[in-house]
Amino acid sequence: MNRTFTEAMKHRRSYYALSNHSPLSAEEIESLINNVVTHVPSAFNSQTSRIVLLIGKHHQKLWEIVENILRDQMNGRPFDDTKAKIDKSFASGYGTVLFFEDETIVKELQKEYSTYKDKFPEWAHHTSAMHQFAIWTLLEDAGLGASLQHYNPLIDKAVAKEWNLPEEWKLVAQMPFGTPVEEPGEKEFQSLAKRVKVYKS
Repeated sequence: MNRTFTEAMKHRRSYYALSNHSPLSAEEIESLINNVVTHVPSAFNSQTSRIVLLIGKHHQKLWEIVENILRDQMNGRPFDDTKAKIDKSFASGYGTVLFFEDETIVKELQKEYSTYKDKFPEWAHHTSAMHQFAIWTLLEDAGLGASLQHYNPLIDKAVAKEWNLPEEWKLVAQMPFGTPVEEPGEKEFQSLAKRVKVYKS
């Protein structure tokens, strides 16, 4: 689409009903992600964010892992609602973006800049958040719907094992995406007067 950045930002929403179709090819989605990872800023130019793109059987495997782990967590309690949510909102999509932060770099920066030692993990999360927002906005601008999920740390070990990921990559979030089959509800906004202060002479 040809939206401005402001228009694309306004249009970004959480979509919880997805199909496994995509207006973009897997290669086009990969290119979109590569552009984000290349150009999104990071504290001290640390470039700590790591992305794993799962499409097709890999996408399905992720949500199978999530479902199995959550079922075990339920300890025999009713699981139908949780399974329905996973099946309709996440597994039904075209793919999933996994967001990680490389803790090796964070620890190196903590050693090199001890004054800011306690801040580097926080700044790494800021970096991840910018990647999440940029990818989410661009996917939606391309005609895809997405949402942001946090099944970590429950799934961390199983995900790392399944895709042979470095131990130092810390899972931050999961973003299932696909062509929306339902529109989201109206979004409510808090008063800007409570959220923004402006001082000008």
